[in-house]
Amino acid sequence: MPKKYGCSQHDVAHYTCHRTRQPIEVDGLLNESAWQKAEKSPRFVDMVTGEPGLFETRAAALWDDEYLYVAYWIEEPFVEANLTERDSIIFKENDVEVLIDGDDCYYELEINALGTIYEVFFIWQDAYARGSRFDAPDFDLLARKALSFGGNYDRHQESFWRGTHPRGCRWAFLDWDFPGLRPAVHVDGKMNDRTVIDKGWTVELAFPWQGMKWLANGRSLPPQEGDVWRIFFGRFEKLAPSGIEIQPHPAWVWSKHGVYDTHIPECFPYVHFTHSFVDEK
Repeated sequence: MPKKYGCSQHDVAHYTCHRTRQPIEVDGLLNESAWQKAEKSPRFVDMVTGEPGLFETRAAALWDDEYLYVAYWIEEPFVEANLTERDSIIFKENDVEVLIDGDDCYYELEINALGTIYEVFFIWQDAYARGSRFDAPDFDLLARKALSFGGNYDRHQESFWRGTHPRGCRWAFLDWDFPGLRPAVHVDGKMNDRTVIDKGWTVELAFPWQGMKWLANGRSLPPQEGDVWRIFFGRFEKLAPSGIEIQPHPAWVWSKHGVYDTHIPECFPYVHFTHSFVDEK
């Protein structure tokens, strides 16, 4: 049994994700009544300490037979983003993130206020073997040019190569794209203009269930009543008071990890799927 790393189970949030009968238009506006009725997360907290984030961030999720929907409400006095090329290192700017756990693998998405996407599919190296479910062309280490990844910001000499997570490293497939992903962003303010104080921005994401076959690991797609997934909801903020950028960037999350490391599936919130409709709440 691997040694524990990061949060305690007491720290991990639980969330009930309802179905929606109402069609969701993925435009970033979040103006459907289903989103108004959906239960929102608490205000995001610091990833390490659990203290409230400087700016308010909340998230929510819904689902129907085709998609898992994720929404973010992001307070931001100066909405800024410059990266436009897909799979740029988006966390260098202000972003929000979703990571979906698949037990021996997980998927990461980052998006900035321009709607630029960064995606990676990770497979734990201790689960990658000939004859395993990952022994497939999608995850050919040579053809896909996978990289070895140890975790966030690990610079300790004794764990530089393997990271600090007890499972060790992951194979990171940077060229993997979530099939049929639909992202959208709406900015309530004036982008990249510090003469204007903005209200913030909202993000709307639709993940097709059909694209989750590698993450399902035997679970039904779409989910059955009572199915539980582990999903990370977070935000990185590039604070630069007086022109001096704070490093590492503050990280605000639904429930704290106890360490500055996004990549701990054991700390991802439990998302409990129900067949009850949010429209009937």
